[in-house]
Amino acid sequence: MSSVGSMLGLLLTSRARLIGGREGRYWLVGAAFAIGGTGIWTMHFIAMLGFSVSGSVIRYDVPMTAASALIAVTVVGMGLFLASYGGERLGFLLGGGVLTGCGVASMHYLGMAAMNMSGNVSYDPVVVAISVLIAVAAATVALWFTLRVSGALRIGGAALVMGVAVSGMHYTGMYSMSVATHSEMVPVPGAKSIDFLLPLIVGISVITVGLLLAVVLSPSEKELRSEAEFRERLRGRDEGAPEVDLFGTPRG
Repeated sequence: MSSVGSMLGLLLTSRARLIGGREGRYWLVGAAFAIGGTGIWTMHFIAMLGFSVSGSVIRYDVPMTAASALIAVTVVGMGLFLASYGGERLGFLLGGGVLTGCGVASMHYLGMAAMNMSGNVSYDPVVVAISVLIAVAAATVALWFTLRVSGALRIGGAALVMGVAVSGMHYTGMYSMSVATHSEMVPVPGAKSIDFLLPLIVGISVITVGLLLAVVLSPSEKELRSEAEFRERLRGRDEGAPEVDLFGTPRG
């Protein structure tokens, strides 16, 4: 899921670079949903479903879980716009990477805090710091890819790298977590994981299919480049044309 979301996001950012302007911003918004929603948060939640604590059930705080999804999409969008605005300037890329990486780490630990269980949770601060560094590095690399990568093979390879990086950050963060279960079972508030599955599957499917249709139905990269070159030729022809009077006769 992380690689699929990253691949879709890279396809959308490549269109944003070619189109530019206000329309390009809409493609970046779509890329934020693809990378932040599918590539990061969905992978995070699916991985959380694989986590269990012996001797305790796990429930999820719904508002906090929803907030973690919103944070993932928002910080990725901010990083994409910052890197896109800065272009080739290194400061904007690094700033976007730090912003997005710290935001992704916040999303991760907020999602972990949303888990309710019959036990006390603690974290290893050193491993937590390492996971944040991985998140910042992964986000910086991802933003670099969005600014430069194009073509099916390159986008596919970059998506695999991004998927591995995001997963590495997640499981490093999980490794920092320790749970000391209570001697007696106590009622655990929150929603079951199964309650999230249907809305998650439906929501992600609708968003992913919609973004894929937008890519498929829009002009291809080759068509967009040809159109841009044609406009440049027309502009050059207009600038080099002699000035004429009302009857079309050249002046001078």
